[in-house]
Amino acid sequence: MVKFNQDAHVYGARSTWFSIVAKPGSERRLLKDAAVCTWFSQHRIMHAGVMDACYPYAVMRVNPAGTFFMACTSGEGEVLVDGVWKTLKIGHACLLPPYVANAFRCIEGKRWTFAWVRYDEVKGEKTVATHQAPVIGKYPVENIDRVVRGIQSECLLDGREDLLALWSDLLHRHVLGFAAPKKVDDRLVRIWGYVSQDISRKWTLDELADLGHLSGEHLRRLCKRDLGRSPLQHLIYMRLMRARKLLLETDDTVEAISEQVGYESGFSFSNTFKKWMGCRPSDLRS
Repeated sequence: MVKFNQDAHVYGARSTWFSIVAKPGSERRLLKDAAVCTWFSQHRIMHAGVMDACYPYAVMRVNPAGTFFMACTSGEGEVLVDGVWKTLKIGHACLLPPYVANAFRCIEGKRWTFAWVRYDEVKGEKTVATHQAPVIGKYPVENIDRVVRGIQSECLLDGREDLLALWSDLLHRHVLGFAAPKKVDDRLVRIWGYVSQDISRKWTLDELADLGHLSGEHLRRLCKRDLGRSPLQHLIYMRLMRARKLLLETDDTVEAISEQVGYESGFSFSNTFKKWMGCRPSDLRS
């Protein structure tokens, strides 16, 4: 049984996979015999692959350094999103941001096949998953599955470097197509831009909706469609990401930071942080 408060990987006897890495030499079971595509590094891709998972397959990363993208091509599994287990079904993709607890697991009695891309991102630089990025949503999963399998085949054939460069660029573009879709509603951009500048305010749903000249219900539908969260869930996410930045970059107390991001109670802030981020605020500094 995986404890979802520390890094863990349980593959199970029947799970199979192939993986591709930017750099060889990893001793991790997932990556030990992986093909190598050095062109991944141009997009900060650490590794990619296709997993055919069976129960009790489960993975937990408490504080991952990069965005994780996965697209379900068969079956279904569960992904920990915003502190809640959600089902990832065929035809859907999931984008998990860095520095937030990432976890996913098989459902007993069901197989689960997905393609994945893991990034290795630098603190302070723009990440693939931003506060505008969707969490779970519909996606043409067969496209990225074909690309990952294409890279694998090219690597095994001692493929041409120019072709591997093109494959790698295509893989990254497919992920960006989900992370930053072209048709993001301008009203959402405006609303969350205002919120980012006044994160400590006690925002209500009606106040958020007024920023975009929307009704509360219309805002809820837009957020679910484009971000995969309700407006108030997205507000929590933005506050916790700001809090995480302050915890790592300042010497402010946890209580002071909780007030800066809109929490009246340090206890409530700490509990919410642990549920969403996988650890307590004080643990982040230890």
